[in-house]
Amino acid sequence: MRPSMHKFVDLSQHFPDARKAVERKQDFLEIDAPFDKRDCERQSSRCEQCAVPFCQTFCPVGNDIPDWLMLCAEGEWRDAWERLSAINALPEICGRICPQDRLCEGNCVLERSGHGTVTIGAVEKTLTEHAFHEGWVQPLRPRRERSAKVAIVGSGPAGLSAALRLREVGYQVRVFEAQDRAGGLMIYGIPNFKLDKHVVERRVRWLQESGVDVTLNCRIGKDKSFASLRAEYDVVLIATGVYDARTLSLEGEEGEGMLAAFPYLKHSDRIYLGDSVEAQEQQRWSAAGRRVVVLGGGDTAMDCVRTAQRQGAKSVLCLYRRDRDSMPGSRREVQKAEEEGVVFRFLMRPTALLQRKQARTKKTTANGTVFEVEGVRVQKMRMGAKGKDGRTTALPVEGEEEEVPCDCVIKALGFEAEDLPALFDEPALPTTEWGTLRVEKPDMQSALEGVFAAGDIVRGASLVVWAVREGMDAARGIDAALEGRAAKKTNEGQHDVS
Repeated sequence: MRPSMHKFVDLSQHFPDARKAVERKQDFLEIDAPFDKRDCERQSSRCEQCAVPFCQTFCPVGNDIPDWLMLCAEGEWRDAWERLSAINALPEICGRICPQDRLCEGNCVLERSGHGTVTIGAVEKTLTEHAFHEGWVQPLRPRRERSAKVAIVGSGPAGLSAALRLREVGYQVRVFEAQDRAGGLMIYGIPNFKLDKHVVERRVRWLQESGVDVTLNCRIGKDKSFASLRAEYDVVLIATGVYDARTLSLEGEEGEGMLAAFPYLKHSDRIYLGDSVEAQEQQRWSAAGRRVVVLGGGDTAMDCVRTAQRQGAKSVLCLYRRDRDSMPGSRREVQKAEEEGVVFRFLMRPTALLQRKQARTKKTTANGTVFEVEGVRVQKMRMGAKGKDGRTTALPVEGEEEEVPCDCVIKALGFEAEDLPALFDEPALPTTEWGTLRVEKPDMQSALEGVFAAGDIVRGASLVVWAVREGMDAARGIDAALEGRAAKKTNEGQHDVS
């Protein structure tokens, strides 16, 4: 064991300082300060350098965590950065928004033994910011340019990580994005207090400086046909993500009073980014002065409750149909939300949205009337046996219902895939029973010639780090396919000459 490591015996676990809840809920700035360099090295030195590193095993991208922690501990920061970025295409993103408590840190041997995990996420964030500050993150200059062209549909984590890896080896890459900014869910969907928008914008600029073309406001199937995309490019990678909100089959769900999580978070992000938003739209999508109820228990629900607090909600209540231990989101996110004043009620399943019809006022739409929420009817639940998916089922307690008063309800129950075969006018695009795209792993190639897919549109709504992993997998698969195609042409040419 190197003398710089194994210091968990002498050094206690330490996380970066976080701003006090009363202060941080007044703005949308990131809440955690970065480590200073000395703290980063000391915390890195706590790593036990396990023979079987569970932190790496439970990291979706297979991050070589022990190696770059050791390099950090020894002050070899540039080497640490190069090791980290060789494996993870977007480490500055993952260091901020990965649920480390469920992945690398939650499975750290030190955490399991009671010594407290190595603060891997904080070190990763600090290391990447140091790399950008020092100018180590220079635009890519491939050793040779390749003539093959790749179109990537979607600029979220899967699309950007694939673009990076493909450009590294010299392919001509163009990213098509339906929104007016690149970044997908990272720019419109994840609040700034978790992921500062300049971090995403900086990476997009770097990719453009590296030779990746980005076309905004281009919806495939509407502004440009999928058929023309396939005709113009050697390969197409679909990385659109999933954005259709899951339904509840809730009485009153389709009324005006229910807000879907993604457009709610998108409007908040647009206002933070300085976009001009009509007063009526701003009022509709703001929680200011309202009693807010958020339905759901995942990370999107946590983003919604914490955004509502920052918008000045009168109160914020999160309803979840299972118990606290069954929540799928990060435990740390729940803790931060509670620190900021969010109230959680567990074992509560919504059954109806209570609304009252209002006469036309200055606040109503041109239709003359609107429906205003006045509450949610909920059914009390109890935990039952585990289902086939390993999760404990929630069962209704007969006769136990109540009405929860509120002025605003936000549905944060996850997302489903859009009907891409219909949107792209390509019925041969292979899909699963859940509407996601069907591919062969690990190459991420579909049954449609020259078409690959990665990220949530394949996996379903999941973690950003999984999208990064699949974007990199797709890049490797695309490279192998194009290399194979080039080799075949060469062989055919040699055969013709003979």
